[in-house]
Amino acid sequence: MFEPVLDKLKEARKIVFVTGAGMSQESGIPTFRGKNGLWRNYDPMKIATIDAFYENPKLVWEWYEDRRRNIVAAQPNPGHNAIAKLERYKEVVVLTQNIDGLHQRAGSTKVLELHGSIIRIKCTVCSFQDYVVSSFDVLPPICKCGKILRPDVVWFGEPLPQDVWTEAIAYANSCDVMIIAGTSLLVSPANTLPLYAKQNNALLIEINPEDTMMSVDMNLTIRETCSNIIPKLTEIFSKLN
Repeated sequence: MFEPVLDKLKEARKIVFVTGAGMSQESGIPTFRGKNGLWRNYDPMKIATIDAFYENPKLVWEWYEDRRRNIVAAQPNPGHNAIAKLERYKEVVVLTQNIDGLHQRAGSTKVLELHGSIIRIKCTVCSFQDYVVSSFDVLPPICKCGKILRPDVVWFGEPLPQDVWTEAIAYANSCDVMIIAGTSLLVSPANTLPLYAKQNNALLIEINPEDTMMSVDMNLTIRETCSNIIPKLTEIFSKLN
């Protein structure tokens, strides 16, 4: 299936992955959109905005605590593991919209979390920040300064961390191959990353069971799941080297 682009893959030095919820779906983490997506049962405006948080922080925290428990219990799938293994053969950077940390747990060493991390918490007022995998006894949790703590994730209406986004654009602008895996490319501004890579004449490969809004712009589209296809890609690189 990679035969049409095999020569370009062989020449590639830097590979950038742009990953979304479909990447972690096979680890048991529900996606937001699609047939059984989380947003079909929850109104994002009541759960994932700063206004919703200040209006009812306990409700928002209860929802995130449930997601945190699910994510902490999840394990990286063969797709995550294959991306980490690919670092043996090429320079690999992961630009992920996921907040679950599964890429890092699989062993990937260069991961930019565009939308933050559900395992990380921060204060709504002071500079306190920490990683917490255990559950909180009281919701909402309170910082030592007396103010409310929140998940360190990007909610609707909030900008991406500027330093992370600037670095992500730089990688998109300089990669030889960009692999868009398990993302619908509906969320802005993350969905503009393939455009930066395309302007740099990078090879664009999409791995997704369904068409996306940018499928027509890809050099190669593979209608399969990430956990099935990415290990095959890593195997190809192992043979090329």
